[in-house]
Amino acid sequence: VQLVESGGGLVQAGGSLRLSCAASGFTFEDYAIGWFRQAPGEERQGVSCISRSGADTYYADSVKGRFTISRDNAKNTVYLQMNSLKSDDTAVYYCNVDVRDIRGYSHPYWGQGTQVTVSS
Repeated sequence: VQLVESGGGLVQAGGSLRLSCAASGFTFEDYAIGWFRQAPGEERQGVSCISRSGADTYYADSVKGRFTISRDNAKNTVYLQMNSLKSDDTAVYYCNVDVRDIRGYSHPYWGQGTQVTVSS
């Protein structure tokens, strides 16, 4: 299983970024995918997740109305469109999938993360 995030960078407050998470090594369309973030000195927190088909999504209250998650199962990729960015959004962003093994046990996998820095 491999997850590769990209699209992070430095942006001014109020700006936008689009993160991508390219997945491989598992049957992508069989799994929900999540985005998490971790700011310095803080615990990793959930930001958003999307169901297998993309029909159902979840957002943390702190990003609701500003971030949009989507997926392209043909490209094995999940996106996180981030608009109206605030300095509080500064963090390393990770995508996550819990993949079941042959015995049915789930194992969490994480990408290497992509840094998002919002300057005020």
